[in-house]
Amino acid sequence: MTEIKNLIDGYIAAWNETDEAARAAKVAEVFVEQIEYTDPLASVHGHDELSTLIGGAQAQFAGLTFRLAGEPDAHHDVVRFTWELAPGAGEALVVGFDVALIAPDGRIGAVAGFLDKVPAM
Repeated sequence: MTEIKNLIDGYIAAWNETDEAARAAKVAEVFVEQIEYTDPLASVHGHDELSTLIGGAQAQFAGLTFRLAGEPDAHHDVVRFTWELAPGAGEALVVGFDVALIAPDGRIGAVAGFLDKVPAM
């Protein structure tokens, strides 16, 4: 389970990386080249599109960071986990639940994301 936790920690780190070059490197480390990422607000394919999506989320939620909420749960090549977007250690403004498929090389090959809590617009 340590490998899975490290992988998901890398996932969260990629979503928190604000430097474009460092984020691109982290995305390449954590996700397969043809990553398929889908959530209620986006559907992207590949490292470049995912990195752009992450940058857009950071711009939209400036000053907030992602954090893992609880421990990942995994079996076979599937892992599910809950994350939060919050100001530091403060209350989460956004909460999501992601399901990731682990590719044979140990990186993430696909993600289906769900939003459990979003700010009122």
